[in-house]
Amino acid sequence: MSKRGRGGSSGAKFRISLGLPVGAVISCADNTGAKNLYIISVKGIKGRLNRLPAAGVGDMVMATVKKGKPELRKKKKVHPAVVIRQRKSYRRKDGVFLYFEDNAGVIVNNKGEMKGSSPQALPDISWDRWGAKSAPVENC
Repeated sequence: MSKRGRGGSSGAKFRISLGLPVGAVISCADNTGAKNLYIISVKGIKGRLNRLPAAGVGDMVMATVKKGKPELRKKKKVHPAVVIRQRKSYRRKDGVFLYFEDNAGVIVNNKGEMKGSSPQALPDISWDRWGAKSAPVENC
C-alpha cells in the first residue's frame, strides 16, 4: 500500500476512489468567501510518469480560488483545502457505495483546522485525518 495520508491522526486510510485530478474545479463548502477552488496539487502523492495526481474524499490538496472574495483570489495565493464531497463513487468499509451530487472542499490552515466556521454537509470520513479536533457535531 502506498504512503498516502501518513500525516494525519489515524495513519492508515481505507482506499477511496480518486475522482479529482489536478486541474479540477470544486465548489467551496464553507463561509470563507470562496466559491470555486482550482486544485493545483495533492499532498502525499509520489506519482508515476505521465499520471496526473488525483484526490479523493479526505485528501488534502493545494488550491487557488477562482471565484470569491478578492483577497482570496490574489495571484500566487495558494490555500490548503480538504476534499469533503466527490461525484465519483467510493466504497465504505461496511460495503455501502457513496457518492455526492457535486465536488466540494473546505479551506483549512496548515494544521488541518478549518478557516471558516460553518461547513455545509460534511461526510464523517473526510475529517478522519485532517480535522479531528475541529470536526462539527452534525455529520451527514
